[in-house]
Amino acid sequence: MTVYMFFFFLTPIFLNAQTAQPDALAQYRRGRDLEAQNRMQEANSYYNEAIRICQDEIAFDGGTRDSYTVLTWALRRQMRNNEVISYGERALRAFGDDYRIIETMGEAYFYMDDYTNSIRYMQRYVSSLPQGDRASVAYFFLGEIFRLQSKFHLADIAYTTAVRLESGTALWWYRLGTVREELGDFTQAAEAYQRTLSLEPGFRDTQNRLDIARRQL
Repeated sequence: MTVYMFFFFLTPIFLNAQTAQPDALAQYRRGRDLEAQNRMQEANSYYNEAIRICQDEIAFDGGTRDSYTVLTWALRRQMRNNEVISYGERALRAFGDDYRIIETMGEAYFYMDDYTNSIRYMQRYVSSLPQGDRASVAYFFLGEIFRLQSKFHLADIAYTTAVRLESGTALWWYRLGTVREELGDFTQAAEAYQRTLSLEPGFRDTQNRLDIARRQL
């Protein structure tokens, strides 16, 4: 076999290895779009394909940090949190500085009600990347944990940081309002509820909570 023919036969293998990961990411993003439309059954078909591609990459040559990242993202969307942790730990042994995986593991631990480990991973993320792409989300989850633990001052700080980094989510402002209400800070609670309604009129019981907070002023 000539050198030319040898490389001709190898080329598809190399192309597949190089193009598999973008395909996995595209499948994941399509799944996210469908999930946002409440079409979860269809979304899962794309998540499953992203998972398959990434698992094939890992089995073929150990995978890349992107293989593990997209894999853990897709598994997280399917609430397969034990698998997120298993693959995440494996990934971090090879790519210990991949903070995308660290943040995803923090989310997985949160939904497993393991708040100690969730805090550990979220704090590791925000300490290393305070302006990172997922910093606002990490702070929101920290706020959720502190709120559930009735640590309202810490929850206030975490939610405030989350909305400072990303101000367009009604739920985050609503949560901030509730913890400020718990702290007796009705002026700031009312402000947070007003921001909630400006983003999403009719959100939950926000108008009622706003009226109650104003009566306390």
